[in-house]
Amino acid sequence: MKYSGADRGRCRAGQGVMELQGKKIALLVDNLYEDLEVWYPLLRFREEGATVEVLAAESGKVYESKHGYPVRSERAYGDVLSREFDGVIIPGGYAPDYIRRHAKALQFVRDMNSDQKLVASICHGAWVLCSAAVLKGRRATCFYAIKDDIVNAGAHYEDTEVVVDRNLVTSRKPEDLPAFCRASIRVVSANPAAVMKGD
Repeated sequence: MKYSGADRGRCRAGQGVMELQGKKIALLVDNLYEDLEVWYPLLRFREEGATVEVLAAESGKVYESKHGYPVRSERAYGDVLSREFDGVIIPGGYAPDYIRRHAKALQFVRDMNSDQKLVASICHGAWVLCSAAVLKGRRATCFYAIKDDIVNAGAHYEDTEVVVDRNLVTSRKPEDLPAFCRASIRVVSANPAAVMKGD
């Protein structure tokens, strides 16, 4: 699914300046992703004017959700630089267990965190945060079944719909998506736009 800049601009015509105009967000995917946790943020951020780029282990490959819904990656982890982006979103499902096997994906998340840019995960997406070693001393939440994983990674677990710790935004499950997206949008809008590749 692909939209032009003009399409994104029409989403909220007549409602003033879009909050994330000029911002660029990376969305990490792999097979067996949770449908809503990819498509809700992807469309919500585009509605606010952001460019959302789907990243995966392979560029141009179609990845299927838990329910068989496809999404095509636009670039591979090794083809991007953190300085191009204003934030990264890590959805749940079983996909995070595949994503965290890729060293370049983990380095990308580490770099985004080091730059104090949005690092947002929902549900099992926190597995990637554990493997990227960005949770020590941070407040965070996740799907309840992996609570021990994030605690063992050094996080202070909170059972609430969204936890914001500076640039880190985490949520538990698909029902938390409205709060997750609101908090993530606030974090991105508060920071200056990233320097795009080639600038």
